[in-house]
Amino acid sequence: MKLKAQLLNDADINRVLKRIAHQILEKNRGTKDLCLIGIKSRGVPLAQRLAQYIFEIDSNTVDVGELDITHYRDDREKREDGTVITGTKVDFDIKGKTVVLVDDVIFTGRTARCALDAVLDLGRPAKIQLCVLIDRGHSELPIKANFVGKNIPTSLDEEVAVRLIEYDGENSVAIYTK
Repeated sequence: MKLKAQLLNDADINRVLKRIAHQILEKNRGTKDLCLIGIKSRGVPLAQRLAQYIFEIDSNTVDVGELDITHYRDDREKREDGTVITGTKVDFDIKGKTVVLVDDVIFTGRTARCALDAVLDLGRPAKIQLCVLIDRGHSELPIKANFVGKNIPTSLDEEVAVRLIEYDGENSVAIYTK
């Protein structure tokens, strides 16, 4: 794959996440009954960072969980990149809460649909909202993110690569052509 454009660097990602944290607080009128659940794998550190920014802004902590949607997928047997998915970790009750699902990129919407199914298997939240760092278009389902860091129109022969320090040793977002 060939690098087409570097879209976000470390400072850009932090700025975007701080803005999203403000938007989450504004839309939900604070942190009451709010929790964040990151979709494995890169949604988890993004959810943790958002929780930290929410704390810095509002001085309240929010629960953060990890959601493994592997068994909900209908389009592949295992991850192509070799990443090992280790399971869902939601150590709090989501009943009656506002759950903000966090992921790195929304593309077709299939991951978000699987995440909705997985969350509903955990309980019945009052609301489910979707937060993504990057919306690259091409949705195949009627699913739209409530909070978007950056809209990046792409072609189908391009790939958006989100690199996070927790997994990749750096924070960046780039577009590659196949």
